[in-house]
Amino acid sequence: MSANPTPRFRDAASETLPWKIIFTVISIVFLALVVLLPLAAVFVEAFRKGPAAFFEAIYEPDAMAAITLTLTVAAIAVPLNLVFGVAAAWAIAKFEFRGKTFLITLIDLPFSISPVISGLVYVLLFGSQSVLGPILKSWGIEIIFAVPGIVLATIFVTFPFIARELIPLMQEQGSGDEEAALSLGATGWQTFWYVTLPNIKWGLLYGVLLCNARAMGEFGAVSVVSGHVRGLTETMPLHIEVLYNEYNFAAAFAVATLLALLALVTLALKTVLELYYGDEISAGRKH
Repeated sequence: MSANPTPRFRDAASETLPWKIIFTVISIVFLALVVLLPLAAVFVEAFRKGPAAFFEAIYEPDAMAAITLTLTVAAIAVPLNLVFGVAAAWAIAKFEFRGKTFLITLIDLPFSISPVISGLVYVLLFGSQSVLGPILKSWGIEIIFAVPGIVLATIFVTFPFIARELIPLMQEQGSGDEEAALSLGATGWQTFWYVTLPNIKWGLLYGVLLCNARAMGEFGAVSVVSGHVRGLTETMPLHIEVLYNEYNFAAAFAVATLLALLALVTLALKTVLELYYGDEISAGRKH
């Protein structure tokens, strides 16, 4: 058989080449208009009045309070979601039990409802007109229009990310390694720490990156439960909205650059993980 392609296949390849070029150009133009151009506009507007105005907007007390609150909420929500995600993925992937399908449905729930709705649910549960709200307030516990409410809303909208990365990965890996470790006398904790965790570490890190990015950028649910108390319950997205509504565009875009930089760093780390450990991360997705 000749090593050269037949004329029919050569013609087919030459016919598809123009379409590849067309689709590539369309994709690049679309991404440039939808992603790159707005991103460039954010940085241009942020520095329009010069570096001094930029740093003044960043170090302004309300902006620093918003940055601190955002980092604090993420520092609480992401570790809690990490524990939940690993536990839920372990249970779903390694065991059979009644209610397993229902648990998977609950994990996917934040993907199927609006974040605003989830925020309203917390208001109904812990607001001043609810049953629990006055009781908690009598004990000195504030949920709505306070930091705990922001943390709860952030946890709700972000908890699927880690679990959904780990479940298919653990299912693909199976339980053979764990069973072998247990048969050799390892305890459950030793099996998890020395067998399961090394097998899922890159998928876990990938999920943590996505969870952290969403936690810092969440707007809808947090907007409902925060009360927009300036300097107290405004996260970075809420602070940007307030500045923009006040026509303080330079300050709004200055704070927005921090979120944009967070997105770029997350994207860079995500790309590195996919480049070097893509097979491990995507193994479960191929299942």
